[in-house]
Amino acid sequence: MDGVPDGVPRVPEQRRSDSSAEPPKSPKSAESGGSTGGSTGRAAMRFGVLGPVRAWRGDEPLTTGSPQQRALLAALLLREGRTATAAELIDALWGEEPPSQALAALRTYASRLRKVLDSGVLVSESGGYAVRGLGDGALDLAVAQDLATEAEKARSAGDLGHAREVLRRVLALWDGETLAGVPGPYAEAQRVRLEEWRLQLVESRLDMDLEQGCHAEAVSELTALTAAHPLRERLRELLMLALYRSGRQAEALAVYADTRRLLADELGVDPRPGLSELQQRILQADPGLAEPSSPAPEPASVPVRPAQLPATVPDFTGRSGFVRELGDILASAENRVMAVSALAGIGGVGKTTLAVHVAHQARGAFPDGQLYVDLQGAGARAAEPETVLGSFLRALGTADSVIPESLEERAALYRSVLAGRRVLVLLDNARDAAQVRPLLPGTDGCAALVTSRARMVDLAGAHLIDLDVMAPDEALALFTKIVGEERVASERKAALDVVAACGFLPLAIRIAASRLAARRTWTVSVLAAKLADERRRLDELQAGDLAVKATFELGYGQLEPAQARAFRLLGLADGPDISLPAAAAVLDLPVEDTEDLLESLVDTSLLESAAPGRYRFHDLVRLYARACAERDEQPPSERGAALSRLLDFYLASAAGVYAIERPGDRLVDHLAATTHEGLSFDTRESALDWLFGEAECLLACVRQSLPAPTLRRAASLLLVAKDLSESGASSLSYERAATALCRAAEELGDAHAEAQARTTLAQVHVRAGRFDEAAVEASRAMSLASCEDPWSKCNAPLELGVIAFYRKQLEDAETYLSIALDNFREDTNVPGEASALCNLSRVHLALGKTSTAISLAEQGIEIYDNLGAALRLANGRYALGLALTVARRYDDALAQLTAALAVFRENRQPLWEGVTHFRIAEVHLAAGRPPLAAAHAEQAIALRGIGGEWRRGTVLTVLGRALSELGQPDRARACWTEALTIYEKLGSAEASEVRALLSPVAS
Repeated sequence: MDGVPDGVPRVPEQRRSDSSAEPPKSPKSAESGGSTGGSTGRAAMRFGVLGPVRAWRGDEPLTTGSPQQRALLAALLLREGRTATAAELIDALWGEEPPSQALAALRTYASRLRKVLDSGVLVSESGGYAVRGLGDGALDLAVAQDLATEAEKARSAGDLGHAREVLRRVLALWDGETLAGVPGPYAEAQRVRLEEWRLQLVESRLDMDLEQGCHAEAVSELTALTAAHPLRERLRELLMLALYRSGRQAEALAVYADTRRLLADELGVDPRPGLSELQQRILQADPGLAEPSSPAPEPASVPVRPAQLPATVPDFTGRSGFVRELGDILASAENRVMAVSALAGIGGVGKTTLAVHVAHQARGAFPDGQLYVDLQGAGARAAEPETVLGSFLRALGTADSVIPESLEERAALYRSVLAGRRVLVLLDNARDAAQVRPLLPGTDGCAALVTSRARMVDLAGAHLIDLDVMAPDEALALFTKIVGEERVASERKAALDVVAACGFLPLAIRIAASRLAARRTWTVSVLAAKLADERRRLDELQAGDLAVKATFELGYGQLEPAQARAFRLLGLADGPDISLPAAAAVLDLPVEDTEDLLESLVDTSLLESAAPGRYRFHDLVRLYARACAERDEQPPSERGAALSRLLDFYLASAAGVYAIERPGDRLVDHLAATTHEGLSFDTRESALDWLFGEAECLLACVRQSLPAPTLRRAASLLLVAKDLSESGASSLSYERAATALCRAAEELGDAHAEAQARTTLAQVHVRAGRFDEAAVEASRAMSLASCEDPWSKCNAPLELGVIAFYRKQLEDAETYLSIALDNFREDTNVPGEASALCNLSRVHLALGKTSTAISLAEQGIEIYDNLGAALRLANGRYALGLALTVARRYDDALAQLTAALAVFRENRQPLWEGVTHFRIAEVHLAAGRPPLAAAHAEQAIALRGIGGEWRRGTVLTVLGRALSELGQPDRARACWTEALTIYEKLGSAEASEVRALLSPVAS
């Protein structure tokens, strides 16, 4: 029925009377405020018609009078300086039936406006009136027209990012309905004209959103818009495309079916050809629909071009044949589907150095950026591909809210983001081809360099390179560059002896040369003698890793005692890297002394500076450091003591974060005792930054601390780090740590730690919607809980109550939650008491006891409010919002849920943010506002933080209800069908409810 022309739509022309005077030349409007011509030394006047008719002098609002007086002002403003006769104005204000004193009334309105406006703005001319002398940007409509023109030019030039941003500024100028509350036929005609233009601008901006890959975010807005404008086919077309690109093909086709039925019923016509063609393309899975028709350019304001390559070494030497070979392959990437080169060789042979050097030389061929990751393939815990993909997507400008959870979805989104870009990906230190495959770009113009100790013969299409040790002349050249030509020239034979003793292994040569360069009193012969006398195992360098160990032995043997101790002990920690404060805890030294030691180890190449204040070992160096600790650390108990201090550091620091986040919670009083201090935090923000920044290291410490002496402290650390799971930031790693802790506690027969681990696992399963698994863990935890463990004694029945509630076992839920409430009160755990009250509120609500449900939630809120626990208060408001919804106090419910939503968003809790959007959707649905219900349900889905497949099913069910009420039964059916599939797979009781919803649609 309607369409949007190419480019940005311009405001439709208004009809002009033949008797209108020729308009004077008007000044060009702009966003900046201008001045009126009739006043000097006064603030500029501004007018608004894109909303209520208003006037300002500077920032001071002016009184524009009665509705008819505002109608007169609007009529004059919209004539853009042209004179309107009295007859035209009377017709504009009253139409065909003006009052008998219309002319007198008109003059009165004009006189009153003159008293409000600056002198010379409202003028009388030829028996009529005009508004003159307005400065640049004085009328919001003129500003909107200029910005729309700017957006059109940007789009024509291919700068979609700028065009989108300008259109957002245009649309932000509207403040409600155009000419709101202004009477008269002229105002009504202009209202229709300008509202149509606004809708065209919205369609144009949404079209550009889809061109730039923002389809998931657009679905929510388009759903609301199609509900408000059901006959507008362009919006339906955009919604179909957005749904299809979001992986929701069934819903996209359902939108077409709903549209065809609506047009036939309302207008007796078929959909326009463009809509029908899109349906056919979706049915055929047309590849052209899978991604934007043109590459999404970088936003002009914040270009996202990652430059993650590590610094190349200034003394890179040799490997000229490999440099040329790899350079030629990368240079041909533009004309190939994907260029992949895999470098293999023993540790220390220089794979990373060569790859980084070649990547830097090839940067010009990859103008859209370079990605880098250390996959830690030689370590005990290689990097998970899904974690790496999350990091890459963020580096490429993808918002956290749209990054999916599963490996397959992340890999698909990664390839989509890279489509049309020329990016080089350096995957360093890979474990095997399986780890690498999801990280490959898979599109022409991109390339990947992979380094690994293993030959990747099973990596299809890869160009394989086996990197051996350096040639003798290259090895000597590298040694000379580091040590200096002057020192080597006079002892060339000794220098050859040194590089030969190093087995021509680049890392061994670098370590030896660096030590020599740092000791000016040594000669090359002294170093050669040391290698010959003390490290004869270097003759066995061709025996794989032993060669690397011997090379590291050279550097280690030259360390001062304090450096050597730091090297040994730091290698014991399992995390991917270590912060300076954590390292200080391991070494039991002040931070300043620790930093001096670590920087000296960086100088010897035995340690790397990962970022300011963070350090990491090369994986093989870490293994060697541990071997040194086992061999040299005296007394041997110091190894365990170092790891114990690290555990204490993480536990004490995380407990501080927990206390800030949850004031009054007794958990911090029941933690296993520590003997070493952690960090203190000045603000909640810095505390959360530390917790999320240390997530992987902290959870690695939990997994490493499972032996009996440290098991209970490991359990305590897991408990105080629960935000890592609740926020979804590290939920998978957290679950793995909890599972390992549970297994270790059971094997050691530690009921205390096992109860805490199983309760924690139950919480993880509940958040993921796995209620059967959660019930098993929580039941076992409750049987293990004892008076010596107040936390488990309180939280195990709390989780059982929550699980029973979700399984609709309401009497059991009430029993368990009442037990938990009594236990929390016995422990004087006031926040726990509030949590039990809020959960009991939900049970009472389900039992039909609405008034007691409201009372229980209000009791919980009062407790949280008194404690100043903002995050927990949001949980209380959430529970009260549910109760108020059932009580049909919809406005009160929305107030509670909206306040909770803001807190969840501020506290980085996407799971709670998602379920709150879902609950707000339920409120709007109950209140008879299906467009808003659908919009919030879509936001819950788009947020990808709704907590597992079961919760996704609940959101889809509500979304289907909203769409059904909006007259979109086919799309509603698609949502319910997907929800039913989820419930049947999980064996959820909700499946019967969805079947009942589907049956009337089917019939």
